This record gives sequence, C-alpha cells and structure tokens, in this order.
Amino acid sequence: MTPALDLTETGPHMTVQDTGRSGTLSFGLSRGGAADRHALAEGAALLGQGTEHAALELAGMGGAVTARGDLVVALTGAVMRAEIDGAPAAWNACHALRDGQTLRIGPATRGNYGYVSVGGGLLSPTLLGSRSMNPVAGVGAPLEPGTRLAVGGAGMSRAGLGLAPLDRFGGGALRVLRGPQTGLFTAGMLKRFEETTFRRDPRSNRQAARLAQDGAGFIAEGGLSVLSDIIVPGDIQITGDGTPFVLMPDCQTAGGYPRLGTVLPCDLPRVAQAGPGDTLRFAFVDRETALGAQRAAEAACGALTRSVAPIVRDPSGIADLLSYQLVDGVTAGDDLS
Repeated sequence: MTPALDLTETGPHMTVQDTGRSGTLSFGLSRGGAADRHALAEGAALLGQGTEHAALELAGMGGAVTARGDLVVALTGAVMRAEIDGAPAAWNACHALRDGQTLRIGPATRGNYGYVSVGGGLLSPTLLGSRSMNPVAGVGAPLEPGTRLAVGGAGMSRAGLGLAPLDRFGGGALRVLRGPQTGLFTAGMLKRFEETTFRRDPRSNRQAARLAQDGAGFIAEGGLSVLSDIIVPGDIQITGDGTPFVLMPDCQTAGGYPRLGTVLPCDLPRVAQAGPGDTLRFAFVDRETALGAQRAAEAACGALTRSVAPIVRDPSGIADLLSYQLVDGVTAGDDLS
C-alpha cells in the first residue's frame, strides 16, 4: 500500500505548502509557499531530508490526520497542542505514526502557522514546479475532511528527535530595505515609521499582514498618482488611509499603492508568526547589511541538522512503557540502593 495521510478533521485554512514558485510573476502568480519557511527547514532537519518537500500548513486551527502505512511526522512552526491516539506529542519534534494511528492537533497557543512535515514529503499535484496551494489565485482549495494525501516515504528511523526552533516568535524588530517609492515619504514620516510600535492586526492572512498602531497614518506625497507595478512578498504597502500592510506569500503580483520599503525575506517569518498583542518595530538597513542578514539566516537554517537530538520523553505519556528494557546493563554487582 502506498503510504498516505487521511485528513479526518481540517481547520478552515489547512493547505499543502512548500517553498513556493520562482519565475511565475509574468503569469500573474506570486511565489506563494509556506508563510513560515523556517518551519519547513526545521521539519526537514528533524526528518533528515531536503527542504524541497511539501508539508501541511495549519493556519491558527489544528485538525486530525490518520496514517495509512507506518510514517514519521515532524511538528514545527506555531506551537499547537498535539497527541497521537490520545498520548501527548511534543512540538518541534518528530514522531512515529503507525498505520491506523491518528495525530490530533489543537489550535495554536503561540504563533499562527503550524506545520506537519512527513518523511518523504506530501505528493500532492504540482503546478509550475511547486505543490503549494494558493486558493486566492485559484491554485487548489483549502483541504477538507476525507482528503487522502500520498506520502513519498515511510520508516521510523528518525522518530523521537527534537530541536530548539529558530527565534521568530513574539514579534520584535524587522529590517527594511528602501525601494523605488520610499522617496515619496518625507524624512519625518520615515522617522516616525521607525519609531512607531505596531501590532499585527487580526485582520491578516496569507495575502497581507495589516499593521495596527495608535497614531496617525503614513501618507505619501503624490501617492494617488503611483502607477501599478510589480510587487513582491515583504513589500510594505500604504493604503489611502495611511495604514501599512506587509505583503505575504499569496500577495497579488502588481499594485498601485505606494510602498514604503520591503521587509527582508529572512524576517517575514517573524511577521507571519506575530500573535495577538505581539509588537513589531521596523528599521531601515542598507543593502550590504540586508545581504549579510539573509546569508546569516540561510546559514542558521542549514545548521539546524546539527542541533537535532533525542527528546526526553515523559514516562506518563508512553502507553507501552512496560515493554521497554528499563534496566538494560544492570548486573548483580550494581548497587541500586
């Protein structure tokens, strides 16, 4: 039997995502892909495989999946409560999921986007070199109960491992590059933008993160005369009322709102995972600083495999505890007192 995951319960925005598409802007299709690409790198490190594999993305809410065949899964991204057939399953770790067992995941307790990666990856249909779904652009639709997703591999050799996740939760500082329309904003307006503490508005999604703040909006001189041109994830668009939006993976490919700057790609996971009450600050950086930050982030993702280690399991959560050899190596001469 080909190994697979059966979706028995799904949240409202559960999709399949990988690292997205490149070179598709001319077709009117944005890059797409995981809202938190760091989570895919963490899942790949736990499973000992490449980052090109597709995974389940759970937006805020969880769901339940049942294994068809013996599998191994990794849980990364936004922290969610998880259990396998009723037994607690640690987050930022990989677990054996045997044939017929059900992994059940609750809503996020920290962050917004959680991920279930599978050994061998999910084998959903590809379009233009990616399995990523983008329902807004008509590429797939949110997953529904009853869906079966084929899996590219099986095995248990990587189960029981964990890692410390990369730092990107709880809001924080975001680095911004100036762009072709930054000059439409006065120096005073840009300074105020850097000094403002924002909150990620709940009215945010995979297209854009709306930024809320208590002061006046940010108005560009001549903003209404900006011609539509290419936009990319990370661009900070300012709408007519002065509200900033950070564009996310499923953003449109062209737009006419003035763009104050562009958040570095390595900082976008911090935007994606900012939760209610988390604050965000922005600071402009030069090109060399931006390139150095991006290289450092890529190096940190590449080094994740070195941080993978066996997890310490809670004995109360091991259903077959008595089947383990707990005193292996003990001899008659050992003092157990």
